[in-house]
Amino acid sequence: MLDQPQRAASEREESEAGTEIIVEAPDGFPLAATIFQGAGHGPLVLVSGATAVPRGLYVNFAKACVASGARAAMVYDYRGVGGSKRPREWRKRLNYRDWALLDLPAAAARLDEVAPGHPMVGVGQSFGGQALGLSGIADRFERYGMVATMSGYHALLDDPTVWARMNLIGVPVSYLYSSMPRWMALGEPIPSSCFRDWARWCRHPEYFFGDPQVPEVSRIAAVTTPILTLGMSDDPWGNPRATAKLMSYYSNAPVETRWLAPQDGGADRIGHLGFFRSRFAETLWPQFIAWLLEGKQMTMGQAG
Repeated sequence: MLDQPQRAASEREESEAGTEIIVEAPDGFPLAATIFQGAGHGPLVLVSGATAVPRGLYVNFAKACVASGARAAMVYDYRGVGGSKRPREWRKRLNYRDWALLDLPAAAARLDEVAPGHPMVGVGQSFGGQALGLSGIADRFERYGMVATMSGYHALLDDPTVWARMNLIGVPVSYLYSSMPRWMALGEPIPSSCFRDWARWCRHPEYFFGDPQVPEVSRIAAVTTPILTLGMSDDPWGNPRATAKLMSYYSNAPVETRWLAPQDGGADRIGHLGFFRSRFAETLWPQFIAWLLEGKQMTMGQAG
């Protein structure tokens, strides 16, 4: 039997290393995930990533949450991304919307098993923030932090070549491969069928709200979960126009927006995906984590 110092050391090691698990989505798809547990009594923290970004980017942030008092934190990969490989026997089409409709709820349910009924908060970067309203489980979260989350409609973005890259190059290429090739520079390869869904949404002025194949958008107006959305001043995608467009649909949720500049993090750049880089662990993360775990007001950056 471990004595108290040995037990504490063992718990620290488990918190730092994490536990690799497989989460089964409602349709049976196996999702790769990592859980970090601690001795704190703060909320459970579910981290949902951006499109084409594997869970490894969020590991150190999850560890920081646990070190700050979270009971546990979990990161996971959406179907067809990172460690959540498509099983050989899988014949059904992979749909982008299922990352929100099936994968996020499955991950939350598995995290809930750590401490059933314990308070839970969520963090979503880019698509991980968009997924909250579609998921149908927004009321499970006491608070939800969105990072670089926006409408993806191409005309709202400060990226003049995005339409051509996605539609003139990406869509034709997607019919040649089951997953988008790395040379497309999208990030981690994602299922080609999911890419086509993404491109279709980005062509529509209302993004996925204009897609009849996603009737679940009706859930978003019912969300009442407090939301803090963080925008980066040097993010060409999550700019004020695109961010405001998405958040306008959360008509019944208390929404606070704050804009962070690279100098807030002591850096030259943050961009669309940079917030979760470890170089910001001492500058940008602490106030955000305090809001997540304790509801403390965030004062860094500019109010939006």
